[in-house]
Amino acid sequence: MRRKDIRVCVVGLGYIGLPTAALIASRGATVVGVDIDDEVVATIADGRIHIAEADLDGLVQKVVFSKKLLARNTPEQADVFMIAVPTPLSGNKKPVIDHVLAAAESIAAHLTKGNLVILESTSPVGTTEQICDLLAELRSDLTFPGYETDSDEPDVSIAYCPERVLPGRILIELVQNDRCVGGMTPGCAVKARNFYELFVRGKCIETTARTAEMVKLTENAFRDTNIAFANELSLICDHVGIDAWEVIELANRHPRVEILKPGPGVGGHCIAVDPWFIVDAAPHQARLIRTSREVNDSKADYVFSRVRALIDSYPERKVTCLGITFKANVDDLRESPALEIVERLAKSCGSLIQVVEPFVEDLPQALARHGARKIELDEALDQSGILVVLVDHDAFRRVSTARRNGAIVYDTRGIWQHTPPAPTRGIAGQLA
Repeated sequence: MRRKDIRVCVVGLGYIGLPTAALIASRGATVVGVDIDDEVVATIADGRIHIAEADLDGLVQKVVFSKKLLARNTPEQADVFMIAVPTPLSGNKKPVIDHVLAAAESIAAHLTKGNLVILESTSPVGTTEQICDLLAELRSDLTFPGYETDSDEPDVSIAYCPERVLPGRILIELVQNDRCVGGMTPGCAVKARNFYELFVRGKCIETTARTAEMVKLTENAFRDTNIAFANELSLICDHVGIDAWEVIELANRHPRVEILKPGPGVGGHCIAVDPWFIVDAAPHQARLIRTSREVNDSKADYVFSRVRALIDSYPERKVTCLGITFKANVDDLRESPALEIVERLAKSCGSLIQVVEPFVEDLPQALARHGARKIELDEALDQSGILVVLVDHDAFRRVSTARRNGAIVYDTRGIWQHTPPAPTRGIAGQLA
């Protein structure tokens, strides 16, 4: 398999699909990028991007104008089909794979003998098998893993290979990080590994599809559990009147201790979502994983109550929330605890709430509807009001003590924890 000879169809042009499609196209392959959103397709076809990601805009422009990346509404014939669509949770914390199955159905008519189908979307264990069953039902003229007739190898190979990238570093980590390549058969794993090695410098390790699915969920459940420890520790320190940041800093001087930093909760599509896939699959066994999710979800409730009490205690002060994205220096609002907190504050306090968010052009409608308004950082600092640090953007970290202008600060990220304490009138929390 040579890069310049293959044609790849990537279904889903979001935070993972678009960077992946652009990267593969930059290596010489012809890539058809597919999305059901007409606006997304039109934007990419024009050489522009609809998400914020370092260095992605220039790369997309280059591969689109060189006709190596083609944006389409529907799939086309290819050698390799990659599915990178959302897998959200339902209202009762159940994984929803409807988008994955719809994507598989959309490529069925375009499959030919020798094709490779790869699922990249984070999925419950067994989802790759469901794709295989669906395609076998739709294309009885082809053989699939587990449905072979006269041949040991199927006409269409199917594999699962989850991404493991960090927003803001996606293009770098798509190349450098190791990949877990799970095949429906050993032959499928080999074929998928050979494909990824065309553009991945990290090690591509073969395993089964089910194992690869569980690996992805395990990685994020592990991180969620570690964050839950830090968040619970911050609650305990608040309760007993101790600076959690100092406790963590000193405890981490132990050679075998590495406590993460607490925050207002956990956001993003991965860590805040994936552990529930494990809980759903094994509800009686996943006790620690469930509790970690509950601790992290409840942290937003705690922060809201502390900020609301602070507002009630200082009604004459203007209130500015710093950040609404799910993490620093990105524009991604998915599952953002900061956004959840600000929405609740706006709903209860209306136009009293101001927001500084350098990575989002317009506030979400839910905030604007309740009267919250977006302001610049300098305006917020000039007010000597209440500053609620919810996201540790670099611009916020650079604000000096003097520039805070005597504001009362509630810092959920610990970026200003070493400033002199301000009067709190009995309010508990990380006040500075």
